[in-house]
Amino acid sequence: MRKTFAALSLVLISLGAVTADAWAHSGRTDKNGCHMDRKAGTRHCH
Repeated sequence: MRKTFAALSLVLISLGAVTADAWAHSGRTDKNGCHMDRKAGTRHCH
């Protein structure tokens, strides 16, 4: 039971770390740190 809980915890923590990186993006930004959001058609700044 403890090994299963430890393995599950490790998997969940790893998935959390991966998704955090996916949300943050630098992309191609201009000198102001902005870029165009093509889907919304708006300018997006960080």
